[in-house]
Amino acid sequence: MDKIGIIGAMESEVDELKKAMEVSEIVKKAGREFYVGSLNGADVVIVRSGIGKVNAALCVQILADLFQVTHLINTGIAGSLNADLDIGDILISRDAIHHDVDATVFGYPPGEVPGLKVREFQADKALALLAEKTCRKILPDLNVKTGRVLSGDQFISESQVKQRLIDLYHGDCAEMEGASIAHGAYLNQIPFVILRAISDKADHSAHMDYPEFERAAAKHSAQLLKAMLLEIGKTGQVGMAVQE
Repeated sequence: MDKIGIIGAMESEVDELKKAMEVSEIVKKAGREFYVGSLNGADVVIVRSGIGKVNAALCVQILADLFQVTHLINTGIAGSLNADLDIGDILISRDAIHHDVDATVFGYPPGEVPGLKVREFQADKALALLAEKTCRKILPDLNVKTGRVLSGDQFISESQVKQRLIDLYHGDCAEMEGASIAHGAYLNQIPFVILRAISDKADHSAHMDYPEFERAAAKHSAQLLKAMLLEIGKTGQVGMAVQE
């Protein structure tokens, strides 16, 4: 049976999931609590990573080493960089890039970690397809797109910064964890997908939009993830869930 590691940065992003799951044990590691059990028939380990790329990457490695997860799903919220993505809409990762990595002075393209030989971390096609199909089924009133997640250790709230990310990386949303989770998944050869509900427009209005829409956006992400796990739980395998 596939074991799904689930990472959310904030309590609002994982609280609903933890309440719905059957918990067999809670393992404490690196100041984090890893909830082990099942959710809608799927074998899961759920953790609140805390905000930022380092926290998220640590959780990936713990999920790989201690729990031997077979797949990773990062659920949460993000600011929109795409005019077609409005507050409440869903972005499913095609790939992810670190937007705050800059070694261009050594000849590397913006966003590429020196020595890694990859800039865009590709999401698992089966997980992304399952997310898209499930979203269209259970949240038909929402706009859902597959696109590029940009991650950096900063909250994007200035229009000029937003435009730079669009021009330089052609991103669809900006947040603070996804690329580091994708990076860790890549190094550990674990299939992953990032699910983002749009909480703000990543511009001058972001500081006003975010508090109002954070919980609603996080709820959309949780609804989508629970429905995906229901499909996975029917067979115990991501591949079979996609084929059905």
